[in-house]
Amino acid sequence: MAEGWGRRGPWDMMPDFRRFGIPDSFKRFVDEWETAWLRVEEFREPDALVVRAELPGIDPEKDVDITVQEGVLSIKAERHENAENKSKNSYRSEFRYGSFARTIELPRGARGEDITASYHDGVLEVRVPTVSETGPGPTKVNVSRS
Repeated sequence: MAEGWGRRGPWDMMPDFRRFGIPDSFKRFVDEWETAWLRVEEFREPDALVVRAELPGIDPEKDVDITVQEGVLSIKAERHENAENKSKNSYRSEFRYGSFARTIELPRGARGEDITASYHDGVLEVRVPTVSETGPGPTKVNVSRS
């Protein structure tokens, strides 16, 4: 696998803790806690901050809540488990269900009132328009004699 975290979790970077007597139930607890974070990718375009989150299997109108308050973008989502599948023989699922959340500090110049969001092919995209941080440049102030 490529260097860096990529799709690996913290346990891939650590030794096998079963050798040290740490039970698998603790590992599962940490894995669950780690995945409760909504994983995102974010990048800047000349006029916007773009945040994307993989959220397959949700209804964006019912299951997603996006808010902006005091310069922080909050994304909350809920993925519901389909009860039909549980009744099938040999049911097994590694899908993550439940609540997912992420907060992202917005850059200076972000216009929270103009944020848009779209959902396509299981990916939520939030676009936060920004104003150039460079501005028009310094303003010269003349000093007069009295």
